Amino acid sequence: MSLEFIEALEQIEKDKGISRDVLFDALEAALISSYKRNFGSAVNVRVEMLRDTGDVHVYSQKKVVEVVEDDLLEINIDEAKEIDPNYALDDIVEKQVTPRNFGRIAAQTAKQVVVQRIREAERGIVYEEFINRESEIITGTVSRVAKGNVYINLGKTEAILGPNEQIPNEVYNHADRIKTYIVEVKNTTKGPQIHVSRTHPGLVKRLFELEVPEIHDGVVEVKSISREAGSRTKIAVFSIDENVDPVGACVGPKGSRVQMIVDELKGEKIDIIKYSEEPKEFISNSLSPAKVLNARVNPEDKTARVIVPDYQLSLAIGKEGQNARLAAKLTGWKIDIKSESQVKTD
Repeated sequence: MSLEFIEALEQIEKDKGISRDVLFDALEAALISSYKRNFGSAVNVRVEMLRDTGDVHVYSQKKVVEVVEDDLLEINIDEAKEIDPNYALDDIVEKQVTPRNFGRIAAQTAKQVVVQRIREAERGIVYEEFINRESEIITGTVSRVAKGNVYINLGKTEAILGPNEQIPNEVYNHADRIKTYIVEVKNTTKGPQIHVSRTHPGLVKRLFELEVPEIHDGVVEVKSISREAGSRTKIAVFSIDENVDPVGACVGPKGSRVQMIVDELKGEKIDIIKYSEEPKEFISNSLSPAKVLNARVNPEDKTARVIVPDYQLSLAIGKEGQNARLAAKLTGWKIDIKSESQVKTD
């Protein structure tokens, strides 16, 4: 080893934030394995790397015993006292056994260990950065598509957009810039694994936070979201300031704010619903764009019966029941929708 090597370790400590002592400890452990692999695995050894020069010394270790059963691991008490009268039973006797060509092996091992530790440290830094960003939105570019997964370049690492997290019929082309929602960050042996989603309701919420200052500032609150990704979303909003219209704030001037979100979601329809603590009002609002004539609620089993004009029945139910389904999910109530004529014949 050389002074250049010590200087390199100091630079790594400065640039990568890896403690020099941690590197030395890792190097010494790796050198023990290298010694045993090359010069005999049956012996106990200690490797010492001098912190100021990088010089490497190998010491064999033998335990002081009365009766020697393995002379590679043990030494008789009488022999030990010949070396040093102060030795007692169970002490460890060390003897320098550094091989002549061990410097070359040490240099090779050191390079491998340092590279590995740098890689581990960089992975750790990436993991710490992204574990704190779960449930946040992130922007990246599509790097590749393989086996149904879309891999998104985030700069320092890649995120995985699994098949179930992709918006139906959305096409992902190389270098496309897209926003995703971080669902989970795992620390694996191969480094951090970041799973993202384009279908999670949280993506819609975060997009509104980005586009609507009143939500970002806490004046307007998102109370609930129900979503069928790629098709339609309902979002219930509430204003803590009676002078601020929560729906208007989310729609924006000439619909500009909500249109930005619709564009990001490739045309997904978004119904912005005014939240109310009064179940009747909230349930009625949730069936937008349909107009509700009357609603009766049963708080005990959270069921509601809603009456709409005849010509609005199909609108209230929606294509394949989607509008009613999203309204029920948004409010948490089971909703039974009837037309005026149906009620009269009941």
